[in-house]
Amino acid sequence: MNGRLVRKTLSFSKKGRFLEASCIFDDWVYNLVRTVRTLRYEEKGKWKYISPAMKAGIIDYLWTIEELLKTVVNPST
Repeated sequence: MNGRLVRKTLSFSKKGRFLEASCIFDDWVYNLVRTVRTLRYEEKGKWKYISPAMKAGIIDYLWTIEELLKTVVNPST
């Protein structure tokens, strides 16, 4: 969860564009970097956890934060 959206927090955004950037980054990390415990499959008797983007077939491996920060994304607006 994004700490900037929680009431009475120390990490706030003075400008709306910084809040938007923080929310977008949080979404990218959730979808590409983190595994979700409800998304899993069994391989050789062990559970393998995957990210939402892996489940959707967009990526085939978990990204690192370094890969995410080095990726140039074309803004949609």
